[in-house]
Amino acid sequence: MTGEEIAEVRRTVHGYLVCIDRSICVGFEDCATEMPGAFRLDDEGIATFDAPETVDVTILLGACAACPVDAIRVLDGDGRQIVP
Repeated sequence: MTGEEIAEVRRTVHGYLVCIDRSICVGFEDCATEMPGAFRLDDEGIATFDAPETVDVTILLGACAACPVDAIRVLDGDGRQIVP
């Protein structure tokens, strides 16, 4: 992704809407450390999705919550934010 990229990327995983706000991600990589395979850092050092649908939902939610700048949020099926 480059300068005119979308600031937030979203994916529905295990019935949850997972949103990564790329404009506030600072690349600490806690999400990818907690759950390799679900998240990774791209060439710009910003979090993006890898294959989150392949991981256990409990561990996925923990990896989302691990972001120290709250760049990842999760909404349940009713649209309620559950992470952070």
